[in-house]
Amino acid sequence: MLGKMLSGIGAFKQRMPQAKDTLPGRDTPLVIRNRHSVHGRPLQGNFPGLSHIQFGMGCFWGVEKLFWNTPGVMTTAAGYSGGVTPNPTYREVCSGQTGHAETVLVVFDPAVCSLESLLQTFWENHDPTQGMRQGNDMGTQYRSAIYAADAQQLTAAEASRTLFQKQLSQQGFGRITTEIRPEPNFYYAEDEHQQYLAKHPNGYCGLAGTGVSCPIGVVGMPAAS
Repeated sequence: MLGKMLSGIGAFKQRMPQAKDTLPGRDTPLVIRNRHSVHGRPLQGNFPGLSHIQFGMGCFWGVEKLFWNTPGVMTTAAGYSGGVTPNPTYREVCSGQTGHAETVLVVFDPAVCSLESLLQTFWENHDPTQGMRQGNDMGTQYRSAIYAADAQQLTAAEASRTLFQKQLSQQGFGRITTEIRPEPNFYYAEDEHQQYLAKHPNGYCGLAGTGVSCPIGVVGMPAAS
């Protein structure tokens, strides 16, 4: 079964493209409505006094809903990051020729919502051991990723990975494949993908965790900045 999934078009879409083979994209960002469909707050801006982080957990529709429902999260947006193509479209990302992951920008108030709690939500609500896929969604855009806004977030993310790996290994899961690195450019997805599951309540949501709990607070991690 695995051999079949890794052959043909499936294999192509699960390989990161070389920069020379990526699509050219465009200089102009996609135009979106700067208003969250659920709570009305902006999707774009400087967000003074707040922190932000980017998460990739497979299809971004369900991921965004997960975080907009998290207390202390002030706004969320669906987008593309981690690749090469500037200002890509959804169709281009799905081609496997941009290098981007489907990600969600999470803007949060660290006085209300700790970085630790966000990382716990991240680890427990998808399978971070699957490489370039989540369940039946196969391709580089579905990879697990944490893109940190600063060095403190990066350290905390790496520490949480170590903690969760121990728990996963005890339950028979393999190595975590999550990409953890400083944040790249975040390119906002088209309006139709923003808050998709608020607009389409019965729409597809691919989120599925491992059933393994992530221990938060067992080993101290840096607080959010």
